Amino acid sequence: MGSQDLPFYSFIVRAILVYIYIFLMVKVIGQRSMANIDPLDFIFGVIIGDVVGETVSSGEEELTGPFAGAAMIAFLHWLLSYAGLKWPRFRRVIEDEPFIIIEKGRILDHMLKRTNITIEQLLMELRQHDTSDLNEIDYAVLEPNGNISVIKRSPFNAATAYDIGLTPQNRGYPKVVISDGKVVPENMEKIMTRAELEKGIIDHGYNAVEEIFLLTVNEADEWYVTPRLRV
Repeated sequence: MGSQDLPFYSFIVRAILVYIYIFLMVKVIGQRSMANIDPLDFIFGVIIGDVVGETVSSGEEELTGPFAGAAMIAFLHWLLSYAGLKWPRFRRVIEDEPFIIIEKGRILDHMLKRTNITIEQLLMELRQHDTSDLNEIDYAVLEPNGNISVIKRSPFNAATAYDIGLTPQNRGYPKVVISDGKVVPENMEKIMTRAELEKGIIDHGYNAVEEIFLLTVNEADEWYVTPRLRV
C-alpha cells in the first residue's frame, strides 16, 4: 500500500511513532553527539523535513495527511517543551542533566565512560578553555548541550579589577553606529549627534564615514573602529 492510500489518521500515528523512536535514539547516543543543539529541536527539524519534504518534492501525494503529521509533530514539540518548563521532574526525562567529570581536580573515569568521552576528547576540550594544565582545574562539567564547562582553582583565576581594588566604569552593550560605510541612524541618535560622530571619525584618523567598515561605541564612550578595505 502506498502512502497515498493510507487513511488520514495513519499519518498522525506514524508521526508519533517516528518521534518517539528518534527521541529514544538521541537519548541513547548521548549529549556529546548533540553538541550545541537542543535534542528536542533536532528531532523536530529532522522529522518535519522527513514528513513534509518528500511530499513537497514529489508533487504527487495529497498534502493533507503529511501536513497533519507535521502539525502533530509541532504540537508534540511544543507540549514537551512546555511540560519541561512546568514540571522539573519531567524536564529530567527530556533533557540530560549536567555531569561532573572532574571533581576537585580528580578526573572521574567512571563518568567519562558513562558519557562516552575519551581522554583525548577531554584534553582537547580543556585546551580550548585555555586549561591545558590539569593542576589548574577544580571542576569540569559536561553540560546538557554537550559542551564542557571548566572551573579553575581560585589561585589560577585571572585577577579582576575588584580583586585589586579598582572600580572601573561599566562598558555596557556596544551599539553599531557605522556598518559597511553607512551610518545606523537609530543607534547614532541614542548616543551622539552627527557632528560629534564626524569629529570622532577625524580624531580616529578617518576623513569620511565611507572609509569605515564597522564602528561601535559602548556606554563608557569607547570606540572600536575598523576600516573598509574597499571604499
